[in-house]
Amino acid sequence: MSREPNLRLRDVIAATGWTYEALARSICRIAAENGEVLRTNKSAVAHWVDGTRPAERTAGYLVEALARRAGCPVTLTEIGLIGADGPTTVGSDPADTATVLGRADVEHRNFLAAAAFTVADTAMPLGYDHEPVTSLLRARTGSAMVGADEIEVIRRITAVFGAADEVLGGGHGLTTVAAYLADTAAPMLRGRFASEAIRRRAFGAVAELAYLAGWKHHDVGHEGAAQRYYQVGFQLACEADPHAHAGWMMRTVAHQALSLKQPRYCIDLVEAAIVRSRGYADGGTEALLHITHARAFAAVQEKALAAKALLAAEAALGRADGPQPTYSQISGPAAGTVASHTARTLTEMGDHRGTERQHRVALLSWDPEKYKRVHMLTYADLGDCLAAQRRADEAVATWGKALDLAEGMASARGTEAISSIRPTLAIYRRRGVPGAAALERRTRAARG
Repeated sequence: MSREPNLRLRDVIAATGWTYEALARSICRIAAENGEVLRTNKSAVAHWVDGTRPAERTAGYLVEALARRAGCPVTLTEIGLIGADGPTTVGSDPADTATVLGRADVEHRNFLAAAAFTVADTAMPLGYDHEPVTSLLRARTGSAMVGADEIEVIRRITAVFGAADEVLGGGHGLTTVAAYLADTAAPMLRGRFASEAIRRRAFGAVAELAYLAGWKHHDVGHEGAAQRYYQVGFQLACEADPHAHAGWMMRTVAHQALSLKQPRYCIDLVEAAIVRSRGYADGGTEALLHITHARAFAAVQEKALAAKALLAAEAALGRADGPQPTYSQISGPAAGTVASHTARTLTEMGDHRGTERQHRVALLSWDPEKYKRVHMLTYADLGDCLAAQRRADEAVATWGKALDLAEGMASARGTEAISSIRPTLAIYRRRGVPGAAALERRTRAARG
């Protein structure tokens, strides 16, 4: 029976710049470190690329060799040695993993940017047990004392770069955020803490910074890198608050998968997040969990359940039971985010009039200067909605507003949104819709 070539392994090896012979030598060295003698050579590596599977222990050495070369975590799924339903490896120490990821972003940017998003990794939070990790982290406590001042500095830096991200796009400051995470924020977690409350605040602050790094990668289209940051952000959040903050990060993992139209595991993820957060999350944060639940149901055409989740989001948003935490405010006030995702849910359900209403509510909920990217993406979506209702003149005018806001923004999501309107504009141009030809030319110029 013929085997399928392992194209994932081939591509990862190519990204490292290694020859098969150099990789084989590294595998043998790592095996020797573990008391095992291997005779792996370049022919063996070639056979693996052709589709032969290495022995389980050898596969482990292969992953370690590639990770050392790349300077960032590598999973069996990434190199094609576990199928879509199989598990993937997750670092036992999230502080170490965050450090490695951040350094890889700075020193091996192309490799990390090329990392693959995998549906299997979406399910990671569902089976994660943080208690053994907590025990490990406590056992590794260092000598440096960490206090409120260090934590506050991390939060301020996260806030500054988060605000810049909304105006200039995810590509702005990405390397700086990664370097700060690797060199300062994550290493701080190995220190000593004056109290349990300080420890939790420290892990929460670094979790938010890891989330921001993932969000920035998501915005520039590096979905595999974003997924890895989200995973470590979830692990860090479990140390800070295994209820509401960890639940929020589960929602983040699901949100990314929904954006990529990969709804598998998303319903289970959000349901688990809601259970975790119940009684611990404020109304705004809980509303964001429910609205993601609605999007997950709509993605699989469970319209009745989606409608029920929309009502739950509305009810939670109406609660006035405390301030919304910083980790769930990344895209602005909860009311605007709920309206925006309600619109996307209704789009999946084919309700274009309802979609239009919700997009307009969202636009009124966000400060247009502070949330420039959100406005740009919302105008792009609103234009799509108007086009679906055969309101061509209004669609062209609305897309023009999106294009105005997109200028100077380093955002792959923005570029994709602008590019996606071009086929409809071509139709409008041929039909003589006023302004369509000029806007089409602008979209081509914006592509560069």
